[in-house]
Amino acid sequence: MKANSRYSQVNKKSYLRMSFRRFRRHRLAVIGLILLAIFVVAALFAPFLAPYDPRKQFFSERLKGPSSKHYLGNDQFGRDILSRILYGGRLSMIVGFVSVILGLFLGGMLGLLAGYFRRLDNLIMRLMDILLSFPSILLAIAVVTILGPGLINVMIAVGIRSIPSYARIVRSTVLVIKKMPYTEASIAMGASSWRTMISTILPNSFPPILVYSTLEIANAILLGAILSYLGLGVQPPTAEWGIMVSEGRGWLREAPHISIFPGLAIFCVTMGFNLVGDGLRDSLDVRLKESGE
Repeated sequence: MKANSRYSQVNKKSYLRMSFRRFRRHRLAVIGLILLAIFVVAALFAPFLAPYDPRKQFFSERLKGPSSKHYLGNDQFGRDILSRILYGGRLSMIVGFVSVILGLFLGGMLGLLAGYFRRLDNLIMRLMDILLSFPSILLAIAVVTILGPGLINVMIAVGIRSIPSYARIVRSTVLVIKKMPYTEASIAMGASSWRTMISTILPNSFPPILVYSTLEIANAILLGAILSYLGLGVQPPTAEWGIMVSEGRGWLREAPHISIFPGLAIFCVTMGFNLVGDGLRDSLDVRLKESGE
């Protein structure tokens, strides 16, 4: 048993090293990771990097474009757009990560139960089918309309709409892993159902969950921005990318930069997460490992 355990640990380490090498060779994924690192660092250190307070108004410089004083220009109230983008990145990142964690926890538990306990499978999956029958944006709008606008309610709404997808992914993974020899060996050695699920099945379900979560963060950030754009998310005067794009709608002719720059921030972050997700999918693919690539 000790020899098998050591062999398993060595095998996992070699697999991780091989996956890391494949990820490094994926140029677009590396570019996406660098892009994300820039935005994450900028969001974390926004109080130190922002040249002005995001709510400070310079009335004499309303609607002015980029200049040496305000690098990305000013909005309709004279507020510095660069400062608002840096602070707004914090909220967008929070919405993306927290909502995905919420959807992963609830959806993952439901998928784990459905895949392992066949008696619960039909009930849980039919409930997930009902949620999937609603378009993501309509489901999120319905939830946030019931709960009311606000940052926490946006995270709940975005998290709820991702539950069915996580449940289906985890369930399909569990159905495969449940038939693997190491899972059958764990059951034969007397491990309880919960112990088998937590210690054997769940760790081996990590690669597809990681890949989907990376892609889902991009969708969550975009959906959170859409809700704020529609007035259902974070409320003004809080700096948030969706609000900034919405506030610039009435000034697209006179000052298009008000909407363009926060829109570019949303595009870059979502693109970065998608590139990283594609790279993780390719690097963690077991079939590539088996083919020796």
